[in-house]
Amino acid sequence: MTPAALLPYVVLAMLALAALQAWRRFRHWRAGRPALVDWARGLVALPKRYLVDVHHVVARDAYASRMHMVVAGGLLAASALSVLTAVPPLGQSRIWLGLVALAFAVTLAGALLVGARRYPQRPRRLSGGRFQILPILLLAYALGGLLTAGLAAAGASLPPLSALGLLLAAAGGLGLAWQVRAGPMRHALAGAIHLAAHPRPGRFEGERASALRPLDLDAPKLGVETPADLAWNQLAGLDACIQCGRCETACPAFAAGQPLNPKRLIQDLAAAIAPEADNRHYAGSPYPEARPVAGIGGLTRPVIGADAMIHPDTLWSCTTCRACVEECPMMIEHVDAIVGLRRFQTLELGAVPMKAAETLGELRGADEPGGRALAARTDFAAGLDLPRLADTGTCDVLLWLGEGAYDLRYGRTLRALVTLLRRAGVDFAVLGAEERDCGDTARRLGDEATFQRLARDNVATLTRYRFARILTADPHALHALRNEYPAFGGTFDVVHHTAFLLELIEAGRLPAGSVAGLSVAYHDPCYLGRYNGEVEAPRALLDRIGAERREMARSGRRSMCCGGGGGAPISDIAGERRIPDIRMGQAKDTGAGIVAVACPTCTAMLEGVTGERPDVRDIAELVLQAVDAGAQAASARPPVAAAMPMSALEPAE
Repeated sequence: MTPAALLPYVVLAMLALAALQAWRRFRHWRAGRPALVDWARGLVALPKRYLVDVHHVVARDAYASRMHMVVAGGLLAASALSVLTAVPPLGQSRIWLGLVALAFAVTLAGALLVGARRYPQRPRRLSGGRFQILPILLLAYALGGLLTAGLAAAGASLPPLSALGLLLAAAGGLGLAWQVRAGPMRHALAGAIHLAAHPRPGRFEGERASALRPLDLDAPKLGVETPADLAWNQLAGLDACIQCGRCETACPAFAAGQPLNPKRLIQDLAAAIAPEADNRHYAGSPYPEARPVAGIGGLTRPVIGADAMIHPDTLWSCTTCRACVEECPMMIEHVDAIVGLRRFQTLELGAVPMKAAETLGELRGADEPGGRALAARTDFAAGLDLPRLADTGTCDVLLWLGEGAYDLRYGRTLRALVTLLRRAGVDFAVLGAEERDCGDTARRLGDEATFQRLARDNVATLTRYRFARILTADPHALHALRNEYPAFGGTFDVVHHTAFLLELIEAGRLPAGSVAGLSVAYHDPCYLGRYNGEVEAPRALLDRIGAERREMARSGRRSMCCGGGGGAPISDIAGERRIPDIRMGQAKDTGAGIVAVACPTCTAMLEGVTGERPDVRDIAELVLQAVDAGAQAASARPPVAAAMPMSALEPAE
């Protein structure tokens, strides 16, 4: 039997070994919690999810996109065509063998692209170790297959060279198959399972799908302590990671030198799946300022702790901004895993950072994270005579003030917004002392019990009144009310103030003037842009009022976090730098004189940056400035004289 005739058996051996290695890994996934998966829908959608949704993210790196298309397409085509050479008519056709050789040539080109990416200098964000062997194995498989099929297609009788080609193909191919369980090739099979059984299938259908799922507070264990406490499809998602490091470069905590690297976190969790696990095989960037841990785990061993895989400071460094999720080409849900781990630490162990414990205590006792009186939420509006919904009973727009109302600086934003609502003739009211905290901070810090109580209490209050929409200037409240309250019986039409002000201007109810001459860099809040997909309305507003808009290097859904989400300022994990300082530096690079914001948390974080910097202004303040400028310009214009009759202009005879 010729080497070319043996080529399909090499591929079949590869498939058999890959299946064995995959099964060894699948057994660990089965230890995870059950998950409801629509397999028929997922499998039918798999080609689109791989070729469209995943490719859309991969294509942000043009080189990586080309590389993956060539190497993956060539590998699959060459392997499939090789197997078919076992069919006698095809295996005896030199034309068919030529096609096989061509497919291996494409694979060879892809292998060279993979190698060029890693040698002689590997980019810092890419992991080394077993990943450095990948281009060598691909090269051996592709070159061996090309020699074997190519010589057979050419009719060349060079048995030693053909045999060498077959040995190369076998060595490279079996090496690739061996890596299905614990190497780079693991992501290929795990990725397919993960995409078909994704925990958030709505992401592939145009939904933002960013709301956290409610926790069953009657469950015997609250939150995630061990890998076995994750759903099985979440475990598969961990193994789908290709260690490309895109999440690493997007993470604000990593950039600030806090002990969090989302890639390392996912790899630590993935390593912990196996019995008697350790993290010694990880070969990527470490956690900055890493705290010492034992680095050992197992399916039923705790994940968090100095004697485990991950230090608690790593867990509490996350701002829940979802930048890692946005950049992940395999659609892994990092934040879901982090919040699940936090829930166990908070609800079962009470092991939260000291300042976070104080905040959660105030929320439990006062329904407000600062322990302040709920009635004091409207103190910012002294002299504005805010209408209370309890007095009016009904209104068109309920203005949800949010946590920022207690802050003197953000009070200026709310005063500007209230002034604009009055000038536009909007029928609005506030809840006043009936407005509790929305619970966002409690939920992100893992206190699901407090969040659920606040959510149910707020829903009960809201359903007592009649209104058409809820308006808020706080993206965190927007997200909770719009996306997370429906699970507790509260489905409301919730709109952010930038979108609402744009509606008023476009409807002619708010005649905006111009702030021409102001150069503005807009900072996208994570909970508005990434969580809720609203990136156009704030920019359209700035354009409508004539601002010179300048984009930062990171903007839109790929914007950088201000550092204020997820309870991070409360957890207060030290790093080498401050996240808001980094973000303000990006704003300064634009040369803009003003940083426009649309979130009270972003306002507080960016205004806390010291030294020479652009001014921080909420978009509502800029819109009010434009409206005032328009009104002043109108009042300064001389009255238009009445038109004279034509007879008065005719010369006298």
